[in-house]
Amino acid sequence: MTTHARGTFEVTITPDEPVDGIGRFRLEKTWSGDLAGRGRGLMLSAGDPARQRAGYVALETFEGSLGGVSGAFAFQQLGVMRPDAQDLTYLVVPGSGTGDLAELDGTLTLDISADGTHTYELTYTLE
Repeated sequence: MTTHARGTFEVTITPDEPVDGIGRFRLEKTWSGDLAGRGRGLMLSAGDPARQRAGYVALETFEGSLGGVSGAFAFQQLGVMRPDAQDLTYLVVPGSGTGDLAELDGTLTLDISADGTHTYELTYTLE
């Protein structure tokens, strides 16, 4: 059965030293709502964000609770920025779940408001 989890998260992005023109950033997140816990990850990026032409990939581990059950899992992200549109793919990494979240599968959609609030909806199955 497909379920939806909704809420917000706060993110802190800390730059590391670029390697061969590829930006490196550490992510720290605090998730609130139906998905509650902490996330940590690594993002790599390239391109020219000032001209709205860039892309990134990221992996993030999450530990906490989802709909009242506890465990951990990983997210995989792929983002592309163009002057006319932005594309974001945000997936639960298959096989990454532990504890009560061991069989988690899902995708996440993200909205960032004008004031910078990150609102998510995770559509998932948990067997």
